[in-house]
Amino acid sequence: MSTPRRRRTNGAPRRPTMADVAERAGVSRTLVSFILDGKPGASDETRQRVLAIADEIGYRPDSAARLLAQGRSRTLGVMSDIRQLFEAELVTHIYPAAEHLGYEVLLSANLPDRSEAAVTESLLSHRCGALILLGPKADDEFFAGLASRVPVVVACRRLTGLDGESPLATVRTNDAKGIRQAVDYLVGLGHRSIHHVDGGKDPGSADRLRAYRAAMRAHGLAEEIAVIAGAHNEEAGAAAARAMLAAPALPTAVLAGNDRCALGILDVFTRAGVDVPGQVSLMGYDDSRLSENPRIDLTTIHQDAHEIARNAVELAVQMLVDGPSRASDVVLEPTLIVRGTTGPPHR
Repeated sequence: MSTPRRRRTNGAPRRPTMADVAERAGVSRTLVSFILDGKPGASDETRQRVLAIADEIGYRPDSAARLLAQGRSRTLGVMSDIRQLFEAELVTHIYPAAEHLGYEVLLSANLPDRSEAAVTESLLSHRCGALILLGPKADDEFFAGLASRVPVVVACRRLTGLDGESPLATVRTNDAKGIRQAVDYLVGLGHRSIHHVDGGKDPGSADRLRAYRAAMRAHGLAEEIAVIAGAHNEEAGAAAARAMLAAPALPTAVLAGNDRCALGILDVFTRAGVDVPGQVSLMGYDDSRLSENPRIDLTTIHQDAHEIARNAVELAVQMLVDGPSRASDVVLEPTLIVRGTTGPPHR
């Protein structure tokens, strides 16, 4: 006969503890802890008995207590560039995803005069249990070193050398596929002269640039490849637009590195009297909320902010509680969003 769950003096059921499992199994609490954590030190017979008793009385490990014992908190530190519209959207989804799992969020801004190292050290000084870094620019060694201290999830960027052996993971969109979708769509409309304003050293820009070149070559348009140096902001887009206006002829389509860059291009073209999309079709990347504004109506590649945020939080919590994740690189699918800034080339 199984022993009934113990009750508090007020009659409410008390949550079974590790001590209860140890008492029922006739072993030490330390041995129960080892068994539940999957560590060696017990015979198979004892291990099976302890696990069966834990299941019978309904014992569940208290992850909060475990984290407290490790000197970590139930707070996720998030680094974000508040100037990036898409990262702001990610933050709005990170908060409810964390709260759903019983975690709090501490946000720290990544600014031009504030290094990513300073941001992460600030978050760690507040004893954040894990870090979620949105669109960071540091090198891979920086993240590996950081992951030796706390679990780290990098969002919206591809990292090399992920092996699942350390608490370091990524959540990102398949940027190469997204750019291929953009080029395929523009070529399908009849465009051949398609310029790309890249993102410079900004996260994801290298993958997007490679994908643009590969997609153009795949369509037999290698001689039409034209890359204008830029960045993921309106100023870079505006500078690229002015450079195109100064050239002998405009392209029939422009693929910007992200939506903010596309907005800078659109502003300069509109002020110069260039008809978008009548003379030049324009595409962005991200599908930030501003892109769907009726006065902008930007054709773009959609990244699922909700799913990126949810996966980032779940990975961070999973690594914080259970250790490194086998799903160290979560890649989400992009979606082509057709709006009013694209159309067939002017004949």
